[in-house]
Amino acid sequence: MPGRICAQATPPQHDIVDVYHWIFKKNSHAAKDSLGEAKEVTKLTLSGLPAIGYTLTTSFVGTISGNAAFRLDSTARISTITSSVSYTEKKQLSFPLESNIWTKHNNYNLVGDIHFMKYPQDTYGLGSNSSIDNDDKMDYNYVRFYEIVLRKITPVFFAGAGYIIDWHYNITEVGIPGEQTDYEKYGAQSSTISTGLTFNVLLDTRDNSINPSKGFYASGTLRSNYKLMGSTDDWQSTIVDVRKYFNFPQGSRNIWAFWSYDWLTFGGRVPYLDLPATNWDTYSSTGRGYIQGRFRGRKMVYGESEYRFPLTADGLFGAVVFLNGESFSSVPRSKLESIQPGFGSGIRVKLNKTSRTNLDVDYGFGEQGSRGLFINIGELF
Repeated sequence: MPGRICAQATPPQHDIVDVYHWIFKKNSHAAKDSLGEAKEVTKLTLSGLPAIGYTLTTSFVGTISGNAAFRLDSTARISTITSSVSYTEKKQLSFPLESNIWTKHNNYNLVGDIHFMKYPQDTYGLGSNSSIDNDDKMDYNYVRFYEIVLRKITPVFFAGAGYIIDWHYNITEVGIPGEQTDYEKYGAQSSTISTGLTFNVLLDTRDNSINPSKGFYASGTLRSNYKLMGSTDDWQSTIVDVRKYFNFPQGSRNIWAFWSYDWLTFGGRVPYLDLPATNWDTYSSTGRGYIQGRFRGRKMVYGESEYRFPLTADGLFGAVVFLNGESFSSVPRSKLESIQPGFGSGIRVKLNKTSRTNLDVDYGFGEQGSRGLFINIGELF
């Protein structure tokens, strides 16, 4: 049969663990067993990596990152837990813990995001026409707690609700000499809390949430923050996240991925640091080519396309090229401003062939001389 011939022709898949065994010959039997075809995730599989790097947001950074993939039963989708600890040259401390758990028979999907940050970071004003020269140094602590529960309606469609807290405190600003910054015009605050409820829907036909090779993903979130629950102000937001994956050319192992991410706020006064911003989406994935927080505003419209292809037949090394664009509005009731493009390329190193987890190392370019290195574990979308 054609499918069987194709499967037999596929070379054995390797990952960084195989390389370790090969170099150090720690266990010849284990090394021999590991140098085979990647198996389906049936039990806990772990991936981790300490690293030293350099990015636009952090300058030099030391990071320890880890990823766990598992199934709660043979019928469940792959569940993942990802975490890292990083400290940077700019004295930024970050500790995220992100989870995506599928219960038995996929009856429930539990999505969690807990995050603590001590985070000096520049802001550049509102809208996508802001200048990179108007960097305004800020410092703050940030605690994020998101927990969402989705119930299966059909095998690929889920709906549910969640509870969310965004708490920024010890907020300080250096300012720009002789100028009133957009942050000051918007309304400086030393501490803000945004807390409330979300209503969520999800359609997901992907074959793998860590590194999809086919399928479709769409999620919608309506968030309402309430003073009666402790929020600084009443305000609302919507996020629509759509992704599609194609095998192109058909029959190859190359993937053409498309992503649309629209983030809109409305209602009352949104705290400045809770406004939609570059690379401040839930998984810090938008806007490769720009420093985190480079653009910020009441509305954000974002699109990206990425072409992924193997460099080696065993899957150990791969590469990508990407192109994205983002547009922001500035003050309430203003229109979207110019589209700011980003583009670049990167390499992929297989950390775990069973879960298909990659180490991503990308170099991106943007407008006004923006450029830099971007490192992640797992595909960005």
